Amino acid sequence: MSLWHGRSLKKPTGGRRRISRGKRRREMGRDFIPTHPGPTKRVVEKGKGGRRKIRLLSVEFANVSDSHGRTRRAKILSVLENPANRDFVRTETITKGAIILTEVGKARVTSRPGQEPVLNAVLLEEK
Repeated sequence: MSLWHGRSLKKPTGGRRRISRGKRRREMGRDFIPTHPGPTKRVVEKGKGGRRKIRLLSVEFANVSDSHGRTRRAKILSVLENPANRDFVRTETITKGAIILTEVGKARVTSRPGQEPVLNAVLLEEK
């Protein structure tokens, strides 16, 4: 089953909206692919216009930047917090905005692992 990002067939009142055309391929969406810590695995998906989208299925390392502008590659140990969904902590799912535990400390994910082939994060300062 595919996702459809077109206009709803129902009006706000609940009545039926009669449309003068069918669904278009450009209105299709894709299912969410969760990214987990582990050996790095990527999947390449074909997009429109010859575009290739590389999605991360699992990732072992993150590019962690600190407040001084230094970036280092750090191993991901676990997912501590995820504001997108509290169940993502239990299932170890990494999304943008998730707080992950790395070798160098806690870091907040700034990249979108379902859309980009690398995982970037910013080091959180301990208070």
